[in-house]
Amino acid sequence: MKKAFPFDFFYVLITLLLSFVIVHTTYTIVVRPSAEAVLSHQREVWATDPLARMPRSMMVILHEFEPEGCFVLAIWAGFILGWRQWLVLREQRTLEHDFVALKEGEVVFPDDVREFSRQIEKLPAAEQQRFLPRAITVALNRFGATRSVQHAADAAREECEFQASRLDAELSMIRFTVWAIPAVGFVGTVRGIGAALQEAQRAAAGDVTGVTQGLGITFNATLVALSLTIVVMFFLHQIQLSQDRLVLDTKRKVDHTLIRHLRER
Repeated sequence: MKKAFPFDFFYVLITLLLSFVIVHTTYTIVVRPSAEAVLSHQREVWATDPLARMPRSMMVILHEFEPEGCFVLAIWAGFILGWRQWLVLREQRTLEHDFVALKEGEVVFPDDVREFSRQIEKLPAAEQQRFLPRAITVALNRFGATRSVQHAADAAREECEFQASRLDAELSMIRFTVWAIPAVGFVGTVRGIGAALQEAQRAAAGDVTGVTQGLGITFNATLVALSLTIVVMFFLHQIQLSQDRLVLDTKRKVDHTLIRHLRER
């Protein structure tokens, strides 16, 4: 049997590389030069007036390595979420088709199952593997084998539950990014605290510049990581909602277009 091309695996790897290229290029061309310009201006102002108040710059907040890593993970999650959403929309468009074409009042007996199965077998192989045709095929096959409407309904329900579990499992990589983004931010927190502690002796002598820079790394990394996590979690819950609706709509479609027409004689 010919093995299926592992498209999902390569899509994940390629989008991870693409996310890194996009973010690193943006940081190299825009973020870090702008942050260095702002920091240089701040040093000049504070050299003449140590008590001068300077507005916080977004570029300075983002310019460290940890926020860059958080953005790579967030954009990578966005690519995966977009791909999952496209798959859900493709399955939802399948719900617009009536694969058995049963009229109101028409019934299907166990001996008629083969005739309706052929209608689905005439579809392209890729379309036969879609959620709705697969659920209908499973229900028809179970009905033909057992001659029981209840068994056919159970088969359709089990197929829907299997699909729901499968869709949920395929979000595991996005859940990894939801865990990894705060983890990267926490790395920045630890690094910043460590840098601040290294400057503790100079702070005791009156120079708190190193301590404030270390604490700046700490709070900026945490701020960026938590903000991006909230955004990714929002879209993750949206895709989960879309998948749950797809499963429920498919189950309702099978019940309406097939199960209620089955008769045991």
